[in-house]
Amino acid sequence: MGHWDPSLPITSSEEPAWTREAEECYRDAIRTLLRADVPFVVGGAFAVHRHTGVWRPTKDLDIFLVPARIPDAFACLQAEGFVTSVEDPVWLAKARRGHAFVDLITGVGNASLVVTEDWISRGQREIVLGVPCTVLPPEECVASKTFVAFRERFDGADVVHLIKACGPQMDWDRVLQLMDGHWELLYWSLVLYAYVYPARADQVPASVWEELTRRFAERVRHPDRNAPFRGSLVDPRMFAIDVEEWGERNLYQEFCSSHPCRMAKEPMTENEE
Repeated sequence: MGHWDPSLPITSSEEPAWTREAEECYRDAIRTLLRADVPFVVGGAFAVHRHTGVWRPTKDLDIFLVPARIPDAFACLQAEGFVTSVEDPVWLAKARRGHAFVDLITGVGNASLVVTEDWISRGQREIVLGVPCTVLPPEECVASKTFVAFRERFDGADVVHLIKACGPQMDWDRVLQLMDGHWELLYWSLVLYAYVYPARADQVPASVWEELTRRFAERVRHPDRNAPFRGSLVDPRMFAIDVEEWGERNLYQEFCSSHPCRMAKEPMTENEE
């Protein structure tokens, strides 16, 4: 299959060996938010493991929360010595301590989904690094990871493993709701799942296959000639030529500019070393 980058993570059932600094950073961030009553759910590698049993090395802890609670999260984390910053006003803030850090996530990177209260209220109980808390539900995991399809990072394997593990129990109406304006990407992910696990395609309900296949067939038969180019929502860099040289619309830029819940971009807090 050719050469692959040895620095990239490899999945396993074995929990990664966190550095002491990272483990203490992650644990303290969770405890701090819990003490401050800031609603959140843990996502990323910890949520994927909770739902699938699959581990992969990760460089951070992903915490999902609604945009309006970022100031509260910053305040309590700063009081515990974390350095906070807004990295991308559409979806990403960070809390650092030493060489370890936590991602505070309020949406997806292409501005098409925003974390809402129901993402938090639907969280599932779990113990993360010894701390009881809640993790992102499988439906929201699938929806958010479906958009991670960059040249340098593709979360398709996470989506496939989530469907394999949770498909029959998953609330597919919820998944369809979350992916409403981007159902083609969901269909693409399901086709990938069926390719990887052809003997288990029925983990996805027949009604979901039929509905998405019906939509796709209709789209192919009667394409909307006025539908905008959406490549920049998948990967703005790999589809830059379409926008910069071929005159296609930049929906990524439009979505970001009109985002209803942009975080105020601030400099690093004074705790930075």
